[in-house]
Amino acid sequence: MTITVRDFRPADAKAVADLRRAAVPWLISTPRGVAWRVRTAPAAQRHRLFVAELDGWVVGAAHSHMLHDSTVPGQAAATPQVHPDHRGRGFGGALLTAAEEHLYAVGATHLFAWVADEPGALSFAEHRGYRRTRPGRILRLDLTAAGPRPLPSALPPGVRLCTGADFGADPHPLFLADAEATADEPGDVASDAMTYEDWLLHTWEHPDTDLGLTSVVTVDGELAAYTLAATDGLGRYYSAMTGTRRAYRGKGLARLAKTDSLHRARDAGCTEAFTGNDAANAPMLAINLALGYRPSAGEWRCVRELGQE
Repeated sequence: MTITVRDFRPADAKAVADLRRAAVPWLISTPRGVAWRVRTAPAAQRHRLFVAELDGWVVGAAHSHMLHDSTVPGQAAATPQVHPDHRGRGFGGALLTAAEEHLYAVGATHLFAWVADEPGALSFAEHRGYRRTRPGRILRLDLTAAGPRPLPSALPPGVRLCTGADFGADPHPLFLADAEATADEPGDVASDAMTYEDWLLHTWEHPDTDLGLTSVVTVDGELAAYTLAATDGLGRYYSAMTGTRRAYRGKGLARLAKTDSLHRARDAGCTEAFTGNDAANAPMLAINLALGYRPSAGEWRCVRELGQE
């Protein structure tokens, strides 16, 4: 068996999306989304998507990129994903080696990866020199069964529910809310240098972002909370980010936004909803469990210092 690792080609988009759905079913992955991410990657990200081939078939892939939206220099990320039918045959290791070599060459000092909370995956990561830093939780909600909890019969005075599409003429207020909430999220590397231009291209205009299912809560005309939604057209819905501006926290507005978005998703034909949380994000975990989400999988954030053996 010969393992071939090479750079992504546009013709690989469907194959990469298919294998990612098989390997990581809770993530939204579409051919147009895969191609968009590669085509629009900012230069500072030094992004490369590696694919692993077997007999002409794409059986694995790994996005590798610098975390350019952080003020901490030298931070990078790469997570190899291999089709379940082809694991344990060296594809993951070959992809990770390619990603490590590329990122080290462009100045990365620390490489972060997500690793499934399973003995085989964790052993693979530890053998490669990665150490665990923090756990993450994947939650799932079956939208065909009980579905999301009911919306309140009446909204508090001054509170209004909108969609992302309502901000089409000027999405800047949503960017400000997203940047503020993202900077406050628990994690290893703060995303504290996000620019409006990058956000427009890679969040607002991303082909997997569903503005009709994105819900926004305003209070007296000011944007207070939101849920960014992503869908794949195959029944999957993912909460890409839920947040509340600091001045409006503790009022149940994030839960209201997420509840509204889930109702929109069910009405649009989505059958299952996924979301991911850092295990230390107790407030968001509590909201998701109250909405009916249940644990589906676990992950560990792991890191390796590049250039050290």
